[in-house]
Amino acid sequence: MHKRFNRTQRNYIIIGLCAVLLIMAVGYAAFQSQLKITGTSNIGSNFLVRITGIQSNVQSGSASNAIEPSYTDTTATFKTNLVSPGDSMKYDITVANEGNIDAVLNSIKVNNSNNEAITFETSGIEEGDELKASETDILTVIVTYNPSITSQPENTTATITVTLDYGQSGGSVTPPTPSGITSDDLKALAVTEGDGLYQDEYESGRYFYKGANPNNYITFNNETWRILSVEADGRIKIVRDGLFSDRAFGGSNAWETSYIKEYLNGEYLESITTNQDKLVPSTWSIGAVTNDNNDLAGQIADENETQSQPASVGLITASEYLRVNTNEEQCGSFSLNNSNKDTCKTTNWLFKGDMYWTISSNVSTPYDVFYVDSNGPLNYDDVDSIAGAVLPAITLSSDISLSGNGSSSDPYIIV
Repeated sequence: MHKRFNRTQRNYIIIGLCAVLLIMAVGYAAFQSQLKITGTSNIGSNFLVRITGIQSNVQSGSASNAIEPSYTDTTATFKTNLVSPGDSMKYDITVANEGNIDAVLNSIKVNNSNNEAITFETSGIEEGDELKASETDILTVIVTYNPSITSQPENTTATITVTLDYGQSGGSVTPPTPSGITSDDLKALAVTEGDGLYQDEYESGRYFYKGANPNNYITFNNETWRILSVEADGRIKIVRDGLFSDRAFGGSNAWETSYIKEYLNGEYLESITTNQDKLVPSTWSIGAVTNDNNDLAGQIADENETQSQPASVGLITASEYLRVNTNEEQCGSFSLNNSNKDTCKTTNWLFKGDMYWTISSNVSTPYDVFYVDSNGPLNYDDVDSIAGAVLPAITLSSDISLSGNGSSSDPYIIV
């Protein structure tokens, strides 16, 4: 009996190979037309088999890349210059099984428009090949300007598409986690006790992950991040799981002119090379805060009173640090958190055991910004007198979908 695989047990990877440009060399100067190959591919993936790299090497002649080869989870694309007959370029495309389920290649399909001036060869991955969990395989594609061509061909365009159809390997395995989880699906998982996602009582439509260690892990930029909140409009706000880069806030306590904003939206933003298209610039609440206050609702209103210019990377507010604590009775305000810091840090997943900056300035002074202390309270200091760790925050588009369950062993993954 043949086993049928549902969508969560299959993965289609399309390798779109595009725009191979052929130009006759000096010996063929009479031929001025260009030969072009174009291809497009666009498909979603529900299985944790994905493309993780592409490398090119000249095989012969004067072949070169017109642009650097690129890839996403499910597509690989290149553009090649082939100068004269006999020129050839090789592309090695890495396919990785990043899930915990062994996969098998059910079929490989190669379609091209059969332009006699351009030949393609594929090798390395064959139908029936097993790709075990945590292993990789290489698909090799070689494109060649047909050395037998001696005159300008009439057909000057061609296309090629390679489709890999992966399914679950046979044997006893754990079923894959369903994918296609949206921000609305996350909201539907809201709880009223214990660690988890809670509907916020202060801002309508907003939800926060609360507790010591909720299942809010998410992979972004090939790093572990955590979901801070699901916004009313469906955007998802995430923070990096680990601290880094001790530095002064710098300049003044005004976020817009601070050195830390310049760094995060310059050098740091450039280091985000995966899933950057899912990141959306946002305004950040930068209103000043009253120290050691007992009014969390008033503090949130003060923070929201002033909004920044749109920026891709920001920091958490002082109130967001307080709002992820499940122990509201002892930790539900600035003053309570600081008075009960030894207790409060045990029910707050944003406590990192080290000092790091928030985006919130002190309303009473022109140079002080609040930070999370290494012992758990919120303190403040001069922006230039101390170097604090950085916990970057970004906002993901509302139209993303996720796989996984958010645990540290099966984090959410953007699909």
